[in-house]
Amino acid sequence: MRGARRVVLGAGGAVVLLAGLDAYVVVTVLIDIAEDVGIPLNHLERATPIVTGFLLGYVAAMPLLGQLSDRYGRRPLIHACLAAFALGSVLTALASGEVMVVAGRTVQGVAGGALLPITMALIGDLWDEHERPVALGAVGAAQELGSALGPLYGGVLALIPSTVVAGVELGGWHAIFWINLPLAALAAVAVHFTVPSGPPARTGPPPDPTTTTGAGQAGSGGGRRRVDVVGGALLALALALLVVGLYNPDPAKTVLPPWGLPVIAAGALAAGIFVWWEIRSPVRLLDLSATRKGPLLATLAVSFLAGAALLVTMVFVQFTAQTLLGEDALGASLILARFLAALTVGALLGGLLARRLGESVVAVAGLVLGAAGYWLMSRWPLDLKSAGLLVDVDLVVAGLGLGLVIAPVSSAVLRVTSAAQHGVASAAVVVARMMGMLIGIAAVSAWGFYRFQSLTAQLDTPLPFGVDAVTYQRQLAEYTAKVQAALHTEYTEMFLVTAFVCLLGAAVALLMPRARRGEPPAPG
Repeated sequence: MRGARRVVLGAGGAVVLLAGLDAYVVVTVLIDIAEDVGIPLNHLERATPIVTGFLLGYVAAMPLLGQLSDRYGRRPLIHACLAAFALGSVLTALASGEVMVVAGRTVQGVAGGALLPITMALIGDLWDEHERPVALGAVGAAQELGSALGPLYGGVLALIPSTVVAGVELGGWHAIFWINLPLAALAAVAVHFTVPSGPPARTGPPPDPTTTTGAGQAGSGGGRRRVDVVGGALLALALALLVVGLYNPDPAKTVLPPWGLPVIAAGALAAGIFVWWEIRSPVRLLDLSATRKGPLLATLAVSFLAGAALLVTMVFVQFTAQTLLGEDALGASLILARFLAALTVGALLGGLLARRLGESVVAVAGLVLGAAGYWLMSRWPLDLKSAGLLVDVDLVVAGLGLGLVIAPVSSAVLRVTSAAQHGVASAAVVVARMMGMLIGIAAVSAWGFYRFQSLTAQLDTPLPFGVDAVTYQRQLAEYTAKVQAALHTEYTEMFLVTAFVCLLGAAVALLMPRARRGEPPAPG
């Protein structure tokens, strides 16, 4: 039995890793994709839906499809998600325009977002309360590994030479998505032969309809549970409205689009209705009614803010390397690897230190250190090539800081929830972080791209007509230098904003749960 469960855990971890890789792989080749689908370098704001579309689908689908797996079984839902993931990969690989690439990434996100809670619920089915945290930690590690390896994975695959077969491009950035087809097929085969079929078996008394939650109670009984479709729809609507309100396809004059404020207000209203519904509904996406709300919400807020800082770093360090340093996709991902390696080391140190010092202390220290790293990044010189090791050191400082937060946040959530709720609580940490990525990248990008457009609004693109070659080259060099200076200002200001996000996170982390005297450390 133990060996069979390990095989199940391996299969579940593999599908979570696959989804995690594709959540972050696109940051490496975002500029390449933008160029191929007709987005010019001076209008990269039009490329942000490629990132936010995936994240929106990922976050919106995660809780609802996790509940559907309670009703129809883990294996059928995982198979459906892998099929949808493959379909989204095909749409993305074939995309020749903005709409199709965003649609493909959104389908990928919906499918990928469901795999984590379903796998966690599967662990709830097969592991008892004592052993469950270790299995949950293994799945969480697969998710984190995806974030660390995703950009490098994309950079390496993007090196595949351009290859056209029957008019279809298979190489370059397209290869990142084509390779998902055999990977998804292999994962489906592994799941078919390892994951039990059918709905989870009921091992106890019928669940009380006033406390049914779906994936969060997967381990305490199964049966035909009701699904909170209304809650899932309200959450998806709120997030979609917030993202649409923050997206400005023409940031030359204002930060927000003309529809921005009313749509953001509608999103806030939908979020309020979602909270009201979740409080009163007999069937909830997330039922943590027996949990101390203040410490739990503070912990999830820390995860949200850390997620915002994380994705801003992954996208705009990549942009900085490709535009200011002239690196290709792989070279830029190798620069970002300094940050990701430090993030991984910080995650390990955070777990060790949290046992000795407490989760809150380590989270606060990590976010303060992260803020220092981003402040140093905001002071990068215009001639970044001359900075030498300065860039590496600053990225390591920021990565270590954010890494220190990962384990304390997960441990703190487990501390304030009962063993029966560990699965749904662990998923809530990931949901909060992904929501932070989604809202954070949308908001910070809106400001950053507006700043770039305002700084370059008065520039005239030189043309090689009516002037001699020498004059044209001089004008082109002056124009390029001014665009580079505008990009430098945009990036450094965004890193400064991220430093303040980390400081806000440090303040919130002071409210995280603390261990009572004599209390054993939280599991996991």
